[in-house]
Amino acid sequence: MSASGARATEGLEVYLVGGAVRDALLGYPFVERDWVVVGATVDEMVARGFRPVGRDFPVFLHPQTHEEYALARTERKSGHGYSGFVVHASPEVTLEQDLERRDLTINAMARGADGSLVDPFGGARDLAARRLRHIGDAFAEDPLRVLRVARFLARYAHLGFHLDDRTDALLADMVAQGELVHLVPERVWKESEKALGERTPSAYFALLERCGALAVWFPELAAAARLEVALARLEAVVAGGLEAVEDRWAALVSGLDEDEQGRLAERLKLPNLPRERARLLRFSLVRLAVDPSAEAILEWCEGIDLWRRPERLAPLLALIELVAPELPVARLDQAARAAQAVSPRALVAAGVKGAEVGTRLREARGEAIRRSLGG
Repeated sequence: MSASGARATEGLEVYLVGGAVRDALLGYPFVERDWVVVGATVDEMVARGFRPVGRDFPVFLHPQTHEEYALARTERKSGHGYSGFVVHASPEVTLEQDLERRDLTINAMARGADGSLVDPFGGARDLAARRLRHIGDAFAEDPLRVLRVARFLARYAHLGFHLDDRTDALLADMVAQGELVHLVPERVWKESEKALGERTPSAYFALLERCGALAVWFPELAAAARLEVALARLEAVVAGGLEAVEDRWAALVSGLDEDEQGRLAERLKLPNLPRERARLLRFSLVRLAVDPSAEAILEWCEGIDLWRRPERLAPLLALIELVAPELPVARLDQAARAAQAVSPRALVAAGVKGAEVGTRLREARGEAIRRSLGG
């Protein structure tokens, strides 16, 4: 922390908490740092120049670093879902009480200003054992934690992490109690989006299937045979180096038909980009799988709106190559580019007019595709 940053916190009991502590111990890269302040009041933080930003509990942005500083707090269950909590923040709340409300032991560690590790629940031991373990009974009060644990598994599965048996059983029990239906779609997608960006996103969906959560929010994928194909395609895309969430999502749901994709997208309130990428990949696989003839390729180009959206071609072909390696991607690329090169201006210059321009243009594009295929 800079000298000016240190002045803002001088005299405060401040601890680095959460992911930064966890990932530093793992030697894993991290960007954000979160801090907890013990023994302070809202007025004191504001007087020091901190800017309040917390809606549900006292969180502030540091006047220089703009990192988040939260007052130590406790939480008490008051209703359904992840937001049904009463938050209590006061100078009397201890650091251990604040850490105890967190989900996993590996997320309930803190670093003091002197560098000392505060680890009341054995998080460092669980890190060493590559174990994801919940802290206590209060874990079950927040259904979002089912998805969060699955996301952490997606983040660290490649390092050999696994679930503690009791945590594994607790996730299944939470799903069976029906709490997951109280989550809002936007939060379910946010956790899923983060998981899709991790090193092993298939671990997220595999765990959701094991505990029963997949059938609640992703029922279209819940059938065992269908999930096996979905995860295989997702893993192929990850192994192929495609990191964009929309590409990974499209691969995951590429085995669903149009109606199933639509229902899933509506249930999750999916943003346009992953929704559209999934639709385009599904259309491509269906149209090209049987017989990638010149006519089929022309219809495919029209179906993906290639003439107006040429930027779609390269990412879609990259996806097709990984999800359906049996398709002749190089020939598709060559044929699509040949069709793109056909200009309507030449037809107009030759005197073609009105509706005939569209008819002749399609014929010319089809001929260009046939020539590119050697036909």
